Amino acid sequence: MNQISMITEVTPINIQHHTYKRECRYTRGIHISLADIEIILNGMNEDTLTYFEFHNIAKEIKTGTLLNGYAGLANIIADYYKREKNSEILGLTNGRDFYVKII
Repeated sequence: MNQISMITEVTPINIQHHTYKRECRYTRGIHISLADIEIILNGMNEDTLTYFEFHNIAKEIKTGTLLNGYAGLANIIADYYKREKNSEILGLTNGRDFYVKII
């Protein structure tokens, strides 16, 4: 199985969280291709997609977009990469906050 590492930022990344009406600061994240995030989002059921939108309302899904990560999204991403790419993302599902950058 291939291993992918989380990216550790020297300077925190700030991402607007419109629902909480504040910026979230992240010191770690993962970069995901536009094609992969589209497949992941298209595979979500309605409740899961609603929760994703709760955290990322008003975020356009395009290259360069920064998304707020959360535990449920970490599990969905980890499962997708394990199943479809035979890859493990080290440290993604440890409960710590993270961001997703669409590349």
